[in-house]
Amino acid sequence: MWEVVDSGNLLFARNQMALSLGWHIVFACFGIAFPAIVVFTEWLGHRRGDPVLSGLARTWAKAMGVLFAAGAVSGTLLSFEMGILWPGLMDRFGEVFGFPFVLEGFAFFVEAIFVGVYLFGWNRLSPRAHMLSALPMVVAGVAGAFFVVSANAWMNNPVGFSLDADGNVVDARPWAAMFSPSTWPQFTHMWLAAFMVTGFLVASVYAVGMLRGRRDRHHRLGLLIPLAVAAIATPVQIGVGDWIANTVADNQPAKLAAMEGQYETTAGAGLSIGGIYVDDELRYALEIPYGLSLLVHHDPDGVVPGLEEFPADQRPPVNVVHLAYNAMVLIGTALLGLAGWFGLVWWRRRRLPRTDWFLRAVAVSGVGAVVAMEAGWITTEVGRQPWIVYGLMRTEDAVSPAAGLAWGLVAVVAVYAVLTVFTVIVLRRLARGRETLAPQEQEGVR
Repeated sequence: MWEVVDSGNLLFARNQMALSLGWHIVFACFGIAFPAIVVFTEWLGHRRGDPVLSGLARTWAKAMGVLFAAGAVSGTLLSFEMGILWPGLMDRFGEVFGFPFVLEGFAFFVEAIFVGVYLFGWNRLSPRAHMLSALPMVVAGVAGAFFVVSANAWMNNPVGFSLDADGNVVDARPWAAMFSPSTWPQFTHMWLAAFMVTGFLVASVYAVGMLRGRRDRHHRLGLLIPLAVAAIATPVQIGVGDWIANTVADNQPAKLAAMEGQYETTAGAGLSIGGIYVDDELRYALEIPYGLSLLVHHDPDGVVPGLEEFPADQRPPVNVVHLAYNAMVLIGTALLGLAGWFGLVWWRRRRLPRTDWFLRAVAVSGVGAVVAMEAGWITTEVGRQPWIVYGLMRTEDAVSPAAGLAWGLVAVVAVYAVLTVFTVIVLRRLARGRETLAPQEQEGVR
C-alpha cells in the first residue's frame, strides 16, 4: 500500500486537483461545443448571404482561439498533476486506465492543428474548404472529451482487469476499461453540459449588451443562436439525468445515498430537496413522497439502500454531496424554465421575448450554467470519496508522499490567476473591436 509521509499532502493534492479541474472544465466546455456553434453560424451566414452572421462567426472564431489556448495550458497542467499528485494510482492502475489519456493527446494535437487552419484560413480558403477544415477540429474536441471522461468513468466504475491474490493488477484490458458501464451516461451528460454552458454563457454576454441599450441586429443574433443551442440541450439533459441516476444507483449506491442524504434503507423512499445532514438525519428538507424510488426503480415501492449499509469510513461527505447535487438540479430546473420561456415565444411569434426580465434571466444564465456544471462535478468526484478507484483504492493511499505539495498549490493558484486575468483582457478587447461587415440594423430577427 502507498504510504503517505505527510498527512497534509492529501489536503494540498485534493485542493490543487479541485482547482485545476474546476478551472479547466469551463474551457473544456468551449472546446467541445464552441467550434460547432461557430461553424454552424458561418454556414448560416454563407447560406443566407448575411454579412452580420459571417461577422459573428469571425468574431466568435477569434474568441474560440483565445479560449482554446487558455484551455491548452490548464489541460497540460492537469496531465502532469495526475502523475505528480497521485503516483500511487498511476503505479497500480496506470496500465488499465491510462490508454484514454494517450488517445486524448492525439485528439488534442489534431484539434490544435485544425484550430490554426481554421483561424488563418479566413479569406485564404473557399467558404466550403474553410468550413470543411473545421470538421476535424469539431470531431477532435468531442473525442478528447470522451477519452478524458471515460478515464473518470472508470474510476467510478472500475472494470477491464483482474487482481491476483496479492491485489496486483493482472489481465489488464484497456479497451474494456475505457467502456465501463458509467462511460456513456457520464460522457453524454458532459457533452450536453458543454453546449449548455457555452450557449448560455455566450448568450449572456449579448443579453448584458442589450440591457445596456445595444439592441442592434448583431446583438440579437448573438443572443439568439447560442441561446437556441442551449435551449435545445437543456430538456435533453434533464432526461439524461434519469439515465445517470440509475447508473449511480446500480454501481455507486453510497454516492446515491449521500446525494439524497438518506441514512436508512427505505422502500418507497422520498426525494429530498435541500436540508442539512446532522447526526445521521437529514433535517429541514422538503420531500417528494416516493420520488427517489420512482427515479431509481420507476417503482414507488422500490427499495433504496441508505448510508447505514456502509461502514462510516466508506461514506462520502454527505452535506457537500447533497447540497452540490441539489444546486445542480435546482439550477438545471431554472434553466429549463428559461428555455421553455424562450421556446414558447419563438414558436408562437418567431421572435425573442421583449421584456427586460427575459434579458436579465439570460444575463445570469451563463453563470448559473457554470455553477450547475461545477456542482455536478463536485457531486461526481466528492461522492466517490473516500475512494480514488471506487471500492479498490482509497484516495489517501494514492497521494504522493513527496514534500512541497503546498508550494505546488501556491504555484497553480498563481498560474490560474494570471491566466484568468489575461484571458478576460484579451476577450474584452476582442469584444470592443468586433468586426462589422454590414450595417447592423437589418430586417430579420426582430
